[in-house]
Amino acid sequence: MKAIWMSTRGEDVLRQVYNEEDRRQLEQELDFVATITDPEQLELPDVKDVNYIFSTWGMLELTREQIRVYLPQLKAVFYGAGSVQSFARPFLEEGVRVFSSATANAVPVAEYTVAQIVLACKGFYQAARLYKEGRHNEARDFSEAHPGAYDTVIGLIGAGQIGRLVIQMLKAYHVRVKVFDPFLQDEQANALGVEKTSLEDLFTTCTVISNHLANNPQTVGMLNGKLFDLMQPYATFINTGRGAQVVEADLVEALQNEPGRTAVLDVTLPEPVEEGHPFYGLPNVILTPHIAGSMQQECARMGHYQMLEFHRVLRGETPALEVTLDMLRTMA
Repeated sequence: MKAIWMSTRGEDVLRQVYNEEDRRQLEQELDFVATITDPEQLELPDVKDVNYIFSTWGMLELTREQIRVYLPQLKAVFYGAGSVQSFARPFLEEGVRVFSSATANAVPVAEYTVAQIVLACKGFYQAARLYKEGRHNEARDFSEAHPGAYDTVIGLIGAGQIGRLVIQMLKAYHVRVKVFDPFLQDEQANALGVEKTSLEDLFTTCTVISNHLANNPQTVGMLNGKLFDLMQPYATFINTGRGAQVVEADLVEALQNEPGRTAVLDVTLPEPVEEGHPFYGLPNVILTPHIAGSMQQECARMGHYQMLEFHRVLRGETPALEVTLDMLRTMA
């Protein structure tokens, strides 16, 4: 069986995602004939016999015709990263199976989110700033205006892979979780131990609100001033979803109107935030450079998941990470 490594981002990225141990094992089991970093390399003669692609960020976006011409023997793409929206459809339409490590990439995002939720419940962000400004008493008062984590109402927007992992991890804390997700069925919500609710109720009643919406045209601008104006005076909004889902001018206004509110933004539109944007000057905005997802050693989890998935497919077992055409309608 023949295979190729594929990423326009180069060999270094591939080695970061598929670590030395996993790479060595795959190369013992498969004949890797090339590392494709440029579309022109698809014309290499051995590529026509390839059965499997192992890829990550930088996967080539090929047309159905290119797949038929250059990869006629291809059976599957194992994608050691998250969203497959940019490339998967033509492969699936040509009968090539696609597997994604979105569940692996969801783990660090969920871990990051839960950490921010716990800190937000104690008013950590602004209290830390006030203390460093020599305003110890104000810092203490600000923190004490927050409820702490016990029996606090946490709101999650979206109950996809990341949202569900956050729910699972929050079980270690005695918190109540409300969820807005139009695709979440009542029986699923009951099984997860969460309360389904509207966006309006979420923003009105929750101490911390965390965005995990799928990134698609339907969610652009979905989080706007009508919602942000409902936030409690000491509520925190966390965004590890996508910046396009937030009407940022509305969020700025809501934060200016209630300085006790806080926004923790790991994503914005654009990234980085444009020079001179109010986010830079607002003391109640925390900006991080899109670090919630897999980084450094965490990236190897995504490649490892694909190696395990390859072995399941090889043994004829039920795959855990397969993506279908129907799934592309709603997934990030």
